[in-house]
Amino acid sequence: MDTKILIVDDETLLVKGLKYSLEQDGYNIDTAYNGNEAIEKTNNQKYNLIILDLMLPGIDGLEVCQKVREKSQVPIIMLTAKGEDINKILGLEYGADDYLTKPFNILELKARIKAILRRANTQSTKIGEQVIQIDNFKINTLGRKVTVDTKEVNLTAKEFDLLLLLASNPGKVYTREQLLEKIWGYEYFGDLRTVDVHIRRLREKIEKDSSQAEYILTKWGVGYYFRKK
Repeated sequence: MDTKILIVDDETLLVKGLKYSLEQDGYNIDTAYNGNEAIEKTNNQKYNLIILDLMLPGIDGLEVCQKVREKSQVPIIMLTAKGEDINKILGLEYGADDYLTKPFNILELKARIKAILRRANTQSTKIGEQVIQIDNFKINTLGRKVTVDTKEVNLTAKEFDLLLLLASNPGKVYTREQLLEKIWGYEYFGDLRTVDVHIRRLREKIEKDSSQAEYILTKWGVGYYFRKK
């Protein structure tokens, strides 16, 4: 299948270098150099993944990410400068799935891309049940939808994958390293804070009170788990 990736960055040399390198791996690469161009392209075309710089002229990467998320759950890797707050970057109300800090190694970026695309292609085949019912909310594993009190909850791709894994294995404690490997698909490149931010945002979306979680629980000093029925 033709894998189409959109690179959004105002650094011309970086975009050209990434485009050339990724095309050598067989990806179909499209480019945009500002936020307005990126939004226009995502409105008119479908992509398998977006590589999105945080600092863009005019409309910044966070706003672009938010606009994309209004219509699509396409995976997004955010490119950031050193010192940016990961909680803001992944602030998942914006919907980024992952991030890399500039300057980065192209091999690391390729590992992230392969892991995200592999996960996207296999995620629905590993779960036997089509619907998981927990109290007042349902997880539709095939349609990749979550409803709470019959109202659909807008989750990013990684939020859904994380919830599905935990809810499918109630009572099983996963370390952050295990979740990073299982959900993001890479073991050594990831930042453990990525897991914490996604857990926090999941709680805000599905829990009645995110500060007093009833479903996604913490095993202090170990990791996270979904409560047993």
